[in-house]
Amino acid sequence: MCGIAGLLGAGADRGTVTRMIAAIAHRGPNGVRLEAGDGYAFGHARLSIIDLECGWQPLHAAGLEVMGNGEIYNYLELSGENGLAERLTTGSDFEPLLHLFAERGMGAVGETVLPDLRGMYALCLRSRDHPALLARDPFGIKPLYVRRTRGPTLAFASEPRALLLDSRPSVAPEAAEELLALNYVVGRRCIFQGVERVAPGEVLDGSGGAFDPVALQPAIHRLRPPVPIAEAQALRRLDAVLEDSVAVHQRSDVPYGLFLSGGVDSAAIATLMARLNTRRVIAYTCGFDALGASDERGAAERVARALDLDWRETRFGAEDFWRIAPEVAWALDDPTTDFATLPTWKLAEAAKDSLTVVLTGEGGDELFGGYGRYRRALRPRWLGGRPAEPQVHAPFLKGGGAAALRRWREATRPRRADLTRLQQAQVADMATWLPDDLLLKLDRCLMAHGLEGRTPFLDAEVAAFALLLPDRLKVRGRHGKWLLRRWLALTCPAADAFGRKKGFTVPVEAWIAPRARALGPRVAAVEGVRELCMAGAVEAAFCDDAQSGSRWPLLFYALWWTIHIAGASRGEAAEAILGSA
Repeated sequence: MCGIAGLLGAGADRGTVTRMIAAIAHRGPNGVRLEAGDGYAFGHARLSIIDLECGWQPLHAAGLEVMGNGEIYNYLELSGENGLAERLTTGSDFEPLLHLFAERGMGAVGETVLPDLRGMYALCLRSRDHPALLARDPFGIKPLYVRRTRGPTLAFASEPRALLLDSRPSVAPEAAEELLALNYVVGRRCIFQGVERVAPGEVLDGSGGAFDPVALQPAIHRLRPPVPIAEAQALRRLDAVLEDSVAVHQRSDVPYGLFLSGGVDSAAIATLMARLNTRRVIAYTCGFDALGASDERGAAERVARALDLDWRETRFGAEDFWRIAPEVAWALDDPTTDFATLPTWKLAEAAKDSLTVVLTGEGGDELFGGYGRYRRALRPRWLGGRPAEPQVHAPFLKGGGAAALRRWREATRPRRADLTRLQQAQVADMATWLPDDLLLKLDRCLMAHGLEGRTPFLDAEVAAFALLLPDRLKVRGRHGKWLLRRWLALTCPAADAFGRKKGFTVPVEAWIAPRARALGPRVAAVEGVRELCMAGAVEAAFCDDAQSGSRWPLLFYALWWTIHIAGASRGEAAEAILGSA
């Protein structure tokens, strides 16, 4: 887990990359390495996880070099199966890639090696004969951004802030509208003008000099219709693939643990970590101190006691909210208004002194069919069924957000007729909500604290199994994640896998409400808010309790714009927007 930055093409210089990598040095607190040559300059900020002494990048072997952010979990298998052990000079999980590419060739679109990888990565690979190749893992767990400039052909980095050092940033209006209407920006578009995301699973091949997106890796998006399987057999297979995934996701030379909520996904990860480890596994849970808040600490504690975890509780109250909001706005240079960023930040803050690697449950809902919107999509319309798509309610926006929803629909097409409605909904989420909100949130909030987040559900082997399950093993009656719940009920009864759970929520409205009337004018006065929103509508949202759900997205965007566009510090933004709050 690291931060990478680089320039490719004529005019690439070490000095510029030095400033780029310094802008994201929080991603690699263990140190920075720089390298420059004819037509390239690289910077790598390292968070040491595997081979602490020799795993520094860029790595060189077999006439190639690689620089990456992430982890290749099956590096030991890749080395053993391909007879590489005697050629390796480090224990780095990235070095086997160099030897495999040297043997198989980099290929026109990087398809010779990348499909064999189990891991999360954003990487740059180059050789004397092949100018460069940029690639991002199939789920988009690790971020990668590019900017095409007049000097070098391409600038790339782990975060947009590293690409915006020589110009005043400006907002792409369509992206900002999506942020406030959908809670995230969709697809390859970035909120900053001139910056693009590399899409999940995408390869940019520089052999022609253009670095256009030329292909998508064969991976999760090449689905087939469900494959029949008996439930008993599916349970045995699920146990095997999940245990294998958690086992490889624990490969680390530094301390690891997990984030444990009261839900099915993290309880499943906890169950397998307890099975696989002889030491007590450290688990962190965040609970909310607010009247009427949904608090899962009790459920998490029951699981922790049953599994004999080293359970650690952290509390989140009103003071945390006002302190953390500007910090999260700073960390999310590529923003999401998802309020789950707040407890994620607090958990990372609590865990950073004990852990360097954290396993989390992201991806369980998307792969195993957990969302209520999936169940609604399977019902007939006369029983309340509706498409599994975002529900837009943004009356403060000029246009109301309808255009943002249209763009979301375009981003999730074409829908394949051979897939079930449930599979189509899952694929749509994996193309948008998962990388553009959930994984982005996890990456920024953890990396700001020098933590690596790992997602065992988002593993190639788990995905290959889960996505082809029959619909009835994903959704049955009022329950999503049917097979996963059945497995958890057998392996960890304390998790109460079929119990009625409250939806996860953060009580931001309760914290904002006492100060809403004072906050409204400050938020409405921010230039970026005025550009997007109708006159008077913002203050009305802060005055009218019926619109309380609009307050956090608007407050967050005001903080974000003041920091990333107006150039204020976190403290200055907090003073200007939050005042004495």
